[in-house]
Amino acid sequence: MKKFCILLFSFFAIMSQSLASSPVKYNKELDGFAYPFAVKTFEFASQNQTLKMRYMDIGDKNAKQTIVLLHGKNFSGYYWERVANDLLKKNYRVIIPDQIGFGKSSKPEHYQYSFGQLALNTKLLLDSLNIKEIELVGHSMGGMVATTFAANYPNEVSKLILINSIGLEDYGKYAQFKDVNFFYNNELGKTLDKARNYQIKNYYDGKWNNDYEALLIPLQGQLAGDDWQIVAWNNALTYGPIFSENIVARFADIKSETFIINGTRDKTGPGRGWLKDGVTRELGNYKQLGIDTQEQIKGSVLIELEGLGHMPQYEDYDTFTKAFNQALDN
Repeated sequence: MKKFCILLFSFFAIMSQSLASSPVKYNKELDGFAYPFAVKTFEFASQNQTLKMRYMDIGDKNAKQTIVLLHGKNFSGYYWERVANDLLKKNYRVIIPDQIGFGKSSKPEHYQYSFGQLALNTKLLLDSLNIKEIELVGHSMGGMVATTFAANYPNEVSKLILINSIGLEDYGKYAQFKDVNFFYNNELGKTLDKARNYQIKNYYDGKWNNDYEALLIPLQGQLAGDDWQIVAWNNALTYGPIFSENIVARFADIKSETFIINGTRDKTGPGRGWLKDGVTRELGNYKQLGIDTQEQIKGSVLIELEGLGHMPQYEDYDTFTKAFNQALDN
């Protein structure tokens, strides 16, 4: 009997370990993955289909100030949690959308992605909420959306804050044009280890911790789930505007008060691996890109975070939040 009990205990221990090591599976809209705040749905018609844009809307609906936080390409709205909680303390109403193709929002089989379209989708969401004026924050690819929004709808953006935005240089000028199949095949070959190693190298200067790992949970679940092909397809499609739209050309159209917050160690340079013949430019030199961008956006303020990379809000929150508060309180 004692031997049987030991064997039974060992069996359950092995089973528990196996279950613990098996990743949770998420579908294309991350059902089952908890966001930090209640998720709402904005349903709208776009490109001959009905789409669902998921978003978080927190804080006092009658607040004097509303701020919109736009996520980067490798994440979605969930990673703004700490920033959002601090904004609530400042009495902001905070809107955090997942763009179409990302996070919990729709993943269409066919969609003509552009930053103009994503900006319009965001405006339609705000219109549905009867929000007329915002402060707008964009991180990474979200900065390309935010810049386009501010240029297209200048009367609605009182302040623009760009956090290590990509698009501070014209990638299409320097990189070879690639068919979407190139990006799709790369996405199909993605693994959790590849994603982690990319971020270790490009975001965090060779370092890693549990907070960084937690940001990969949605990806891990979708890689293990049954919808990765459609997620990968949308991931591939959203590379199109990054390489085909010159956001730098929109800087002159920005009329809003603008702050550029750059971790100067950042070297994020889409297209670095397939430069055009004869191109010697070093893509992703954020130390210089910040200076160039400040010169092109009239009256803008550059705040440099020395020694930080592409994710300053995670790499060193204390340093980041001082810069962010400077932009907010100015």
